[in-house]
Amino acid sequence: MNSYKLLYTLKTLGYDKADRDPWWWPNSGTFSVVIGAILTQNSNWNRVETSLQNLQNEGILSLEALANYPISSLEALIRPSGFYRAKSRNIQQLSQNIIESFKDFKTFCKDVDREWLLEQKGVGFETANSILNYACYREVFVVDSYTARLLNTFGYEFSTYDELQEWMIEGLSGKESKLFGLGVAQTYARSHGMIVEYSKANRKGRAILSEPLMDLLK
Repeated sequence: MNSYKLLYTLKTLGYDKADRDPWWWPNSGTFSVVIGAILTQNSNWNRVETSLQNLQNEGILSLEALANYPISSLEALIRPSGFYRAKSRNIQQLSQNIIESFKDFKTFCKDVDREWLLEQKGVGFETANSILNYACYREVFVVDSYTARLLNTFGYEFSTYDELQEWMIEGLSGKESKLFGLGVAQTYARSHGMIVEYSKANRKGRAILSEPLMDLLK
C-alpha cells in the first residue's frame, strides 16, 4: 500500500466531502485558520467553532484586533476550546509577532516559513503545517495523530512527524492531479481532510478501524 492507493480508496468511499470548504478547512485562506489551528490543540472542532463564533460575534477575529485585545476578555471568549489561558497568550503573542515581522496577514502568507512558525510559542509541526497549507495555500502536507493511527492499523510506524509526512508525500508524488484534478497544495489539503473524516467516523477508542477499507485496498 502507498498513500495514493489509500487516498484514492478514501475518495471512492465518499470521504471527500463536497459540502465542505474547497480546501476542507472552514474559511480557508483567512486569519481564522491561524486561530483555529491553535484552538484545536487538545480540543474537538465543535468547541473550536464555538470559540471562533464568539470571536466573530465580538468583532475581533482579525490579526490587528487580537494583537491588542484585553487578555482576560480573550480568555473568556475562547474558554470552550480548553487550555484557554495558554491559548489566549499564544494567540495574542503570535498576532503581535506577525504584525512586527510581516505587517499584515497577506504579507505573512506570502513570506512566512515553517521555521519562523516553529519559533512561536504554542506552535508545533502540525499547527505550523496547517497554517501553511490551509491559511497560506502552500504545498505542505498536514499529518496528525489520525494519520499515524490509521497507518498503524496497517502496520506502518514512524519515529518522527517528518517521516510520516514524507511517506504521504512520496506515495502521491507525480499523481497529485489524478486524485481530484487540482493543484498540489489543494490536493494535500483535501487528502488530509479525507483522513480526518474517515478517522472520526471509524474509530474505537484511540484505534482507527481498517475494515471499511480492506476490500478496496486488496
